[in-house]
Amino acid sequence: MRRNAAVLVVDDEEIMRDILGTLLEREGYSVRLASSGQEGLDLAKSLPFDAVIVDVMMPGIDGLQVLDELKKHDEDLPVLMVTAYASMESAIAAMKKGAFDYITKPFKNDEVLVVLRNAIERRQLVAENVALKQSLQAQYHKFSGIIGKSSRMKQVFDLIIQAAPSRSTILITGESGTGKELVARAIHVNSARSDRAFVTVNSGNLPPDLLESTLFGHVKGAFTGAVYPKKGLFDLADKGSIFFDEIGNIPIETQAKLLRVMQEREFMRLGGMDTIKVDVRIVAATNVDLKQEMEEGRFREDLFYRLHVISIHLPALRDRRDDIPLLVQHFLEKYGEENNRKNIELAPEALDLLMGYDWPGNVRELANVIERAVVLCTGSRIGTDLIPDQVRTHPSFTTPHVAMPAEGVSLKEVTVAYERQWIESALEAAGGVQKRAAELLRIKPTTLNEMIKRYDIRPRRKKGSAPAGPTTENGSSENGDELEPVGEIE
Repeated sequence: MRRNAAVLVVDDEEIMRDILGTLLEREGYSVRLASSGQEGLDLAKSLPFDAVIVDVMMPGIDGLQVLDELKKHDEDLPVLMVTAYASMESAIAAMKKGAFDYITKPFKNDEVLVVLRNAIERRQLVAENVALKQSLQAQYHKFSGIIGKSSRMKQVFDLIIQAAPSRSTILITGESGTGKELVARAIHVNSARSDRAFVTVNSGNLPPDLLESTLFGHVKGAFTGAVYPKKGLFDLADKGSIFFDEIGNIPIETQAKLLRVMQEREFMRLGGMDTIKVDVRIVAATNVDLKQEMEEGRFREDLFYRLHVISIHLPALRDRRDDIPLLVQHFLEKYGEENNRKNIELAPEALDLLMGYDWPGNVRELANVIERAVVLCTGSRIGTDLIPDQVRTHPSFTTPHVAMPAEGVSLKEVTVAYERQWIESALEAAGGVQKRAAELLRIKPTTLNEMIKRYDIRPRRKKGSAPAGPTTENGSSENGDELEPVGEIE
């Protein structure tokens, strides 16, 4: 959130105006004060504001009337209502009229700041989505930042256009780095919800309780430290879209609550009893096989089928090599502009290297390679010397010949054993450091961590080391033997 956001305070009590004005200015906000409802409306119609704080009880034009007029002027302007009475009647009336939230006097400074911060974040989300919609280009070769002209990508674009106007849930599949979030945004901006918020959820990065609080909000006293109520991301996404990135990582405990939102279009805040209605379009993405996760008990069957209404699969970059020259040109222009290095071109022999590489990191990896080359290039042409070693010298991978036994095999068991073997080999080569092992395997560290847990890969130690005991700062045991830990990703 930008610190100089503009806030209008409307209150007929001078002392309250001064208290709020001082508090907000100290936090870096640009503050204007109004002593009456009419003065506040005049200011709001002549100057841009990111949020308005309005006292409910005022002579002449009261707070609810001010709220009505503000919403007519700017429907998305967040308005916070302040009341000296802890009565739910005035609060409910204000919320029904479109108030973002309410604050009761006497209030705590931290409470005001938190509610205001949430309001401005909502305002900025809406602004970002308006900008996104304006920048959308519907050409096949450049669709909302998605670059491609291959037949595989044209199929993706067609699906976006067909699915976007509906209210249906959409599941986007594909390897890491293929651009799943870009597709989700393209779906949003081509829908009737394009002028509303597009909210992204980084699934599984938080413990279940904190994730649920983030998604659904919480009431005061819901847990230790919950000193004030808080709205969640579903509140922010109301009438808009919410995007669950890597939904397969959501804890099983949270999946049931997500299912209820999808089925009933309602939820309860953490620690609360009231049901809150919400109108949200859900778009999810995953780089894992959710059906397999379901069969192995890590993903709910009912949630899987709720998500699997419309599926859009993004091909890996190695499966659409025709798009590599177009992507290269796009990134040359992008990073050339950012680094004041315009008109840089790629030597044909360098492009040949890029065309022959399998790109395990997909478009994201290609973007990084081009950005590095643009920054390091001293002339106007990028040669093979600026192409990273893993692209220039990567060995061609050949699958070993196998003979099918007469009794057949379990492909699932063979695949698991093969994956486990490569993970153990990578961990050994990386000295037990998961981040480095993930780089060797060309997967995300979080993906590797999940696979270690799934296959129950245990830490290994050198012969002679103690089975357990204190370690020194360098990771060796007190008896001097080196350990080979397989620890959690930090």
